[in-house]
Amino acid sequence: MRLSVLLCAVAGLCAAPGSVCGADRSCADLRQFYTGKGFTLEGVPQTEISGEHLRTCPQGPTCCTSTMEENLAGVSTQETVGLIREAGRSLQASFNSLHRSFDTYFTDLHGRSERSLQEVLSPLGSLYSQNNRLFTELYTNLRQYYRGSALNLDDSLSDFWSQLLERIFKASAPTDVSLSEDYLECVAKQQETLRPFGDIPRDMKTKVIRSYVTARSFVQGLLVSADVVKQVSQVSLAEECSKALMKLVYCPHCRGLASVKPCSNYCSNVMKGCLANQADLDPVWQELIDTMIQVVSSFSTEPRLDVVLSSIPVRIYEAVHHLQDNMDTFTAKVSQTCGAPGEPGTGSPPAQEQRKKSGSLTALEYKPSPTVGLILEMQVTDLSSKLREMRQYWVQLPVALCSKLSAGSNSQDNCWNGITKARYLPGVMGDGLANQINNPEVDLDITKPIMKIRQQIMQLKIMNNRLKDALEGKDVDFQDASEDISGSGSGMCLSGQCARSGPGLYAYSPETNLVGRAATVHISVCNLLLLLPFAILLLQR
Repeated sequence: MRLSVLLCAVAGLCAAPGSVCGADRSCADLRQFYTGKGFTLEGVPQTEISGEHLRTCPQGPTCCTSTMEENLAGVSTQETVGLIREAGRSLQASFNSLHRSFDTYFTDLHGRSERSLQEVLSPLGSLYSQNNRLFTELYTNLRQYYRGSALNLDDSLSDFWSQLLERIFKASAPTDVSLSEDYLECVAKQQETLRPFGDIPRDMKTKVIRSYVTARSFVQGLLVSADVVKQVSQVSLAEECSKALMKLVYCPHCRGLASVKPCSNYCSNVMKGCLANQADLDPVWQELIDTMIQVVSSFSTEPRLDVVLSSIPVRIYEAVHHLQDNMDTFTAKVSQTCGAPGEPGTGSPPAQEQRKKSGSLTALEYKPSPTVGLILEMQVTDLSSKLREMRQYWVQLPVALCSKLSAGSNSQDNCWNGITKARYLPGVMGDGLANQINNPEVDLDITKPIMKIRQQIMQLKIMNNRLKDALEGKDVDFQDASEDISGSGSGMCLSGQCARSGPGLYAYSPETNLVGRAATVHISVCNLLLLLPFAILLLQR
């Protein structure tokens, strides 16, 4: 009886992987796999050898030499980096697609509004035709602002109304009265105080600034987000991660367990450790995505984006008629401030005659059609839903990678646990660098975060703050972003042809700022050392 039991035990031992009795197990499968990875068979054993030389894989009978272990570790790292960058490129492509979609929509909306100028303002006659350049320059400034120009939108709109007032007043004067440039300048300055156009300039300015600021900030947010993904996806994996990936992916091949996939929890711990710094992007990333969704929602709330842009020509028309209807009162008030322009003659104000010939228009007649409103609703719905899909990208990345590598939930007792084919017992770590302090698979120093990723986190925070400012209608000056944080220098111009007088968004490299700060500190220390002997002499006295 005892002999039978002993024979059965020996038979079971011989049948197990890495058996030590009978003929050594062939390494033919591993040799074929190894050459498939691009390596030669030089030094590759024909049969199992002892594994005392292994530094990453569990020691024991193996088909891998030290060189093979090192080569496969490099392959596992390259393949994982490839998967990370592939996921990053896919997300970048999604952001670029959203950008193209919204940019096409917004520029078309802007273009249609500009093209309607002639139709809406042509009843003004010579007042429109002789000042056509002033109206088109308004749209040019709005377009340049949206494209990233350093224009101050508030000042630009104020200048437009002042110039328009000056030209209407000049056209309304009798033909034999000469108005000097100084006098016209004085008239233009009354735009804010006397409000010759009524409340239209102030109301239009508030709505136009809000619309263009939020639109520009939104596309900037898309571009910054895509650039952050690009920068973070290029971060190299740590050496500790490379060892963990080798043990996860290719040590089973060395042990003759090529068909056994890693346990899912085991894979999660490896990937959470390898991508711990990336996961620290998550809180700020989710906050930025949420703010961008709020910006998108603001496009369809009153006053709607499409209504504001489409009604610009009509509001200008209404403002001109308001002034012409009250020209006598305005002229009297101007005379009190600027003095009399000269003795009036018998000439008649041509613009006033033209106004009599033209009928009155209302903004209601030129509101966008229901089709245009429907297009905006479709834009808002599509943008919001796709942004929500990106919200948890950084914490879902380890899950996505493990879905391609690990065993399913039904195979948790027959999976590779880093040592053999059995259940993986340790629990799954949390997300982020701080939660990896007890990670059993990746040995990380949680006190040393990757600085490049920390810089990208700061960029996300800055972009989020600017989007929040845009929601409040504040004119966001992206040109000043370089003062807040040094970035990748990717450039935020939408068309690559920004009309800027200064550097673009995040124009200075991190190294430049760091060197500058270091130099300042160095100079300060040197100055203190030079003053120290004099201080000692004074104390001795």
